[in-house]
Amino acid sequence: MKTWKKSAAIVLALMMAAGSLTGCGGNKAKENSSNTDKNSTEDTAGKTSFVFGDTTFNPENEEADVNPHNTYAGWACIRYGIGETLFHYSDSMEIEPWLAESYENPDELTWVIQLRDDVTFSSGRKLDAEAVKECLEHLVAVHERAKGDLLIDSITADGQTLTIKTTEPRPTLLNYLSDPYGCIIDMEAGITDDGVVSGTGPYKVVSLVSGERLELEKNDTYWNGTPGFDTITVRTISDGDTLTMALQSGEIDAAYGMPYASYPLFQNDNYTFSSCATSRAFFAHMNFESPIIQDAAVRKAIAMGIDKESFVNTLLDGNGYAAIGVYPDNFSFGGDAVHTENYDPEGAKQVLEDAGWTDTDGDGIREKDGTKLAIRWLTYPSRQELPLLAESVQATLKDIGIDVSINSTADHNSIRKDSSAWDVYASAMVTAPTGDPEYFFTTHCLDSSAVNNGHYHSDKLEALEAEMAGTFDTERRSELAVEMQQTILDDNAFVFCSHLKMSMISKAGVTGLVAHPCDFYEITVDLAPVNE
Repeated sequence: MKTWKKSAAIVLALMMAAGSLTGCGGNKAKENSSNTDKNSTEDTAGKTSFVFGDTTFNPENEEADVNPHNTYAGWACIRYGIGETLFHYSDSMEIEPWLAESYENPDELTWVIQLRDDVTFSSGRKLDAEAVKECLEHLVAVHERAKGDLLIDSITADGQTLTIKTTEPRPTLLNYLSDPYGCIIDMEAGITDDGVVSGTGPYKVVSLVSGERLELEKNDTYWNGTPGFDTITVRTISDGDTLTMALQSGEIDAAYGMPYASYPLFQNDNYTFSSCATSRAFFAHMNFESPIIQDAAVRKAIAMGIDKESFVNTLLDGNGYAAIGVYPDNFSFGGDAVHTENYDPEGAKQVLEDAGWTDTDGDGIREKDGTKLAIRWLTYPSRQELPLLAESVQATLKDIGIDVSINSTADHNSIRKDSSAWDVYASAMVTAPTGDPEYFFTTHCLDSSAVNNGHYHSDKLEALEAEMAGTFDTERRSELAVEMQQTILDDNAFVFCSHLKMSMISKAGVTGLVAHPCDFYEITVDLAPVNE
């Protein structure tokens, strides 16, 4: 049997540099002021309550409910303290047991996981291997991404011992079990029609109105401490100005997704910031079904025509950093490990000229064979930064002779599935939520990827992924990650614009709301009123 430390090292690819992550956490603008309202989190019955405003909890972001087996709704399940996974990540992105107690990997296809013996679901059912088996079997039956990630062949349960066999070697199995879709829920209690589940977390669902609000109450049988609030309300507030006013007026106690322009309003004694560098990237998918995007010169010119530094420094007000590739600089397989196109408008013009795209009628937009060089840029507004990116791109690409029309819409998920409706799709995602380099490629870049929106294909990339899928050695996984990034960058299949510094803002009378580099964990058992 491998020891925990040794096995974790095998499963995890090289993580974020510890020095850049240990600073993640709460940073008060100043010490709490003496006039903090001690009763701001108490209702008339003496119960403590907390109201959280979030821009992303809505069907638009594929978080219509809190059922982890439904698209990306597992993010809501884990973020709001409803569900927990078998393993999770420390602040330095090291894998740790959570609902699991330990594991062994006797051969490349077998994983024997020992579960904690002191956990119950909020339904009252004890967590045992049979309950986990039921959950995971349902997950892979209904969730294509999880099925492709986990590659489960069989699961057996014996008391608190769970044995998973995979169809092929899966070095990253524990990483994928730590994905939000891996929240363990009680399948005996069932999943309601409105997507409510029973998990093992510090809070349980009272009611849910999709796209509007989620009502929670503390789980009195929680296994890992006493929840700090009696009730929690999560409100969906997709508009940044509305979110700002809600926190200012006291309608909410904390906010996720606050516009950067609003930050100065809260940099005083009455609020607390928690910030952390993450691998959340803002990036553009090229649609290889689009005749214009099929032109390699056009893709290259677009990559050269986006001013990433200006976007980060001016429009994001420094709350991020320009991206080179899939991963930020503090990954050993990110940053300077790869080469990408730099902002070079004059060079972009020459690329287009050489490819036959010229402005023959003098209107500033290039043509070729009677076709205008016009692209349709699809994005969405719930990530406040994405419309800003679209406007920046529209301006800089116009300078090189490309006309950009922007469609920023909440309906982007249905539109992106129609390859005839867009040319470039800009989105945001955490590219390495489990700290492993394979994740982005398996979700976005392969023939089998669930969200290969632009139908990109590369024989070279498919071959590299085939090798990575069976590679347990972390050094070789890192080398493959660099080769795979360089492949998609050379093809300009994606343009990575920036990585995000994620921040949450709360009233100074609240403690325990701490940003995490994987962006999973928000409402935890540690969230509580400040005791004064």
